[in-house]
Amino acid sequence: MKKLVVYTLSVAICFLLAECRQEEKKSELVHREFYQTVWERFDFVGENIEVTTPTTFDLMLRLRFTDDYVYDYISMVFTVFDASGTPYRSKAYRFKLKDEEGHWNSQLVDGCYTFELPINKALQITETGTYLFQIEQTIPTTPLVGVKELSLINNNPN
Repeated sequence: MKKLVVYTLSVAICFLLAECRQEEKKSELVHREFYQTVWERFDFVGENIEVTTPTTFDLMLRLRFTDDYVYDYISMVFTVFDASGTPYRSKAYRFKLKDEEGHWNSQLVDGCYTFELPINKALQITETGTYLFQIEQTIPTTPLVGVKELSLINNNPN
């Protein structure tokens, strides 16, 4: 009887953890890990997103850098294209990553500094269709070394 209870609890916990991971995956719209921590200038990072009902996105960009990253900022353009390929929304961003003394504004964890940067808190898409969410780094020096990974997160998954 005791083994049955332990087994049942174990299975229930596994299902619960799987469901939590599924919810986490739903909110991640775009994800890229960079080979050898190198992001080339015209290497656009993007994903097609199917919008089936009018939606409001609350977007945040999660970036991870290694000590090899030499800049104190990241400069990028976030663009949403509609199904015809026409830009629906586009905005340039420049985020400061280091303080005045050149220290990262993040803690070092597993060899990386992680930043969560706001992109668009209330991006409304009112018409259904397939939209391309695309991120372009705009630092002129290429390649950009020290970028480990990038994720575009929707904090308002519908």
